[in-house]
Order: sequence, then C-alpha cells, then structure tokens
Amino acid sequence: MFDPGFLWGAATSSYQIEGAVAEDGRGPSIWDTFAATPGAIQGGDTGAVAADHYHRFPGDVALMAGLGLRAYRFSLAWPRIQPTGSGPVNQRGLDFYRRLTDTLLDRGIQPWPTLYHWDLPQPLEDRGGWPARDTAERFAEYAALVHEALGDRVTHWTTLNEPWCSAFLGYATGRHAPGRREPDAAVRAAHHLLLGHGLAAEAIRSDDSHVGITLNLTHVTPVGTEPADLDAARRIDGMQNRLLLDPLLRGAYPEDVLADLREVTGFGHVHDGDLKRIGASLDHLGVNYYAPMLVGGSSTPTQSAYVGSPLVRVADGGRPRTAMGWEIDERGLLELLLRLKDDYPAVPLYITENGAAFDDVVEHDGVHDAHRVAYLDGHLRSCAQAIGHGVPLKGYFVWSLLDNFEWSFGYGPRFGIVHVDYATQHRTPKDSARWYAEVIRRGGL
Repeated sequence: MFDPGFLWGAATSSYQIEGAVAEDGRGPSIWDTFAATPGAIQGGDTGAVAADHYHRFPGDVALMAGLGLRAYRFSLAWPRIQPTGSGPVNQRGLDFYRRLTDTLLDRGIQPWPTLYHWDLPQPLEDRGGWPARDTAERFAEYAALVHEALGDRVTHWTTLNEPWCSAFLGYATGRHAPGRREPDAAVRAAHHLLLGHGLAAEAIRSDDSHVGITLNLTHVTPVGTEPADLDAARRIDGMQNRLLLDPLLRGAYPEDVLADLREVTGFGHVHDGDLKRIGASLDHLGVNYYAPMLVGGSSTPTQSAYVGSPLVRVADGGRPRTAMGWEIDERGLLELLLRLKDDYPAVPLYITENGAAFDDVVEHDGVHDAHRVAYLDGHLRSCAQAIGHGVPLKGYFVWSLLDNFEWSFGYGPRFGIVHVDYATQHRTPKDSARWYAEVIRRGGL
C-alpha cells in the first residue's frame, strides 16, 4: 500500500488564498486585472482578500500541524516578489515567503513551493505575456532570485502549475486571465511555458534541489468505436496530455498533435535547442487529477480550449458529479497512473492536486462533508492500487487545504477540507479534514 516514506500533504495557491493584493509592494497580476473586468468572475468576486492567508498564515500553519501534514504545497506570487516581472526583488514580498517557509519548518512540515500558479505580473502581459518568448526568460531570472533566497531551506521545487490551463484557458478561450481568445497565441504560450520550465530548472537545479512540474492530466476514452469517436479521443488526449508529457519526458512534440495544430500555427516560435532544454531530466512529475473525459466525434464545429480539434464533443458518462459538474471516477486516476508508468520513462510521481467541490453546509456541530470523504477515499484507493502495480507514486497532496477563490467561479465552489467563513475568516475543519488526519496518522487507508 503506502510505504512509511509516502508524503502526505495539502495544496493551495497564492492568488486563491493570500489576499493583500496591494500590500507591501506587491504589483498587479493578470488575475487582478481580469477579476476587475465586468462579467469575468461570477458574482463580481476578486482575490483582493480571499482567505487572508497573507495575514493569517501562522494560524493556518498551526492548522496544518494539527492535521499531521508532512508537506505543504503552496505557490509564490511572482508580482509580490518582482512587481514588474523583472528587475530588483521586492524584499518585503520575499520576506513573507521566508517567514512562511521558516514557520513550516519549525512545525516539521516540508515546504513545496510552486514558482508559478497563474499570477503573471501584469507588466509582462502588457509586453506580450506567455505568447512572447521574453516571458520565459524573465521567468528563469525570477526563479533564480527565489532560489537564492530560499534554496537553503527548500529542497523540492515545482516550476509551473498546469501550463495547459495558463495557455489554453488564458489565451484561447478567455475563460481565465488574461482573457484573450487567440488560438495561435495559446499554442505559442504553451511552448514558452514549457521553455520557461526548462530555463528555470537550469537556473535552480543544484545538488540539494529536486525540480519538477505539475500537469493537469486526465484519462480520455472514446464514447464509441466509430472512427470519428476514436479520432476525437486521440485528439483530446494529444492536446490535454501528450502535448506536454512528450516534450518533457521524450524530448519531442507528438507528430499527430503537430499535424492537428498546423492550421493554427506554423511553429516558427520553436527554436533549435528548445526541446533539449524542455526535455532535460525531471526529478519528479506532479499530477493534478480531478475527473475523466469521455469524448466523441461531432458534426458541428465548436470552439474550445482544444484548438485544432473543432469536431469533438465531450459526452456524459452517467456518473455522479461534483458541485463543479465534474464526473467522479477514481478508476480514471488509476488508469492514468498506469499509463504514465507504461508509456513514459520512469520518474517519481506525486499527486499534487486531487479533491472535489461540494455544496457544504455549516451545521451547529461542524461541516459534515461525507461526499468529499468518499471522493478522497476512492481516489486514495486508486493510488494504493497503482503503487501495487509498480507505479512510482511517492506522495499525495489534497486540494485544497482551505476554501478559496475558485478563479472564474469566484467564491461559490468550496474545495477545502477546512471551511472558511469569508465574512469573518474563521476556519472550521470539516469532517474530511479529520478523516484525512487519521489517514496520515495511520499511514494509509
């Protein structure tokens, strides 16, 4: 099942929980700008206060320690550290992450910082954003500055969280910041995000550091056996999974995906040597898994994040769903992990996000989130099965520690195992938090 060294943790991200967006020299990010755009976020919500973690982190770390967490995956806000995305460090911003890191270590919790979880400094977007190659180079400089400050206390680094979302939700569909709808720019952004990862990994790798990246991956299956359905599954698997996995782990883009995208872009943005940098060895790969995808062919062209694949539809698998409308299928996680073991070079794997939003109700004696407990239990059982089949899975981070700002959905969905009353900022561990603490104490299910 889970060996004694298995790493049990929880995850958050900076813009979703920190708040304090205009304090201590922090500059604006693309999410500050996007959230201020009328109609961009449900309810007109913003991350200006969020869960106020910037001011309340000592109490939040105490909560983590009380749950027995062995590790905490958090992200650093680039505009808090470099307000314009380049140039000198804002020491007050960097000092916040120094304090957070030291507080974690004092409580026996391993810090797992992510350098980028979507909050690009707005001045860099004004100069082109991720579709511009310069952003990748600026990211590497930022990574080096952070590593210089924290490298004596941090051993496990993640460069990027979910570059697929940054590229295609941010630049193709406009559903995420910066809200652009430019398919060619999205493809260029995907490449430059991967290049940024490679450059940052070079900048921070040392004898004491382990460098990885986190991808949102899914198990894709066709709705039927018709050629159009099989091709739809190939296309979606290519865009969602292989577009990122192949250059990272095989040093090349998949040829069929390049062919699908040639009507979108000419790939002049891919320079000699880029793929060698991107494909340099990973010390670990983070896997974010929430739901499977059942897809089929369509006779009606659609515009979606899967650019280059207009004749594809997402089908209903008839499974129970979360409050986000995402189908629940823990078997998909098992199949995904087995596929990674079978199809790619061996690399240590971590589940860096897994969790679910449900309509939590605060009752007089707490938050009884049995649906979330069942979701987590099922997915952890898939993790255990995967390990039994030889998958090199080394840790699990539940998403999320706290209820938070859920991007374009605002404060409606609640993913946390700890409830946050946004009016008072009071924290209440849910039943799922107590259940997870017991899993950690036992070292398994």
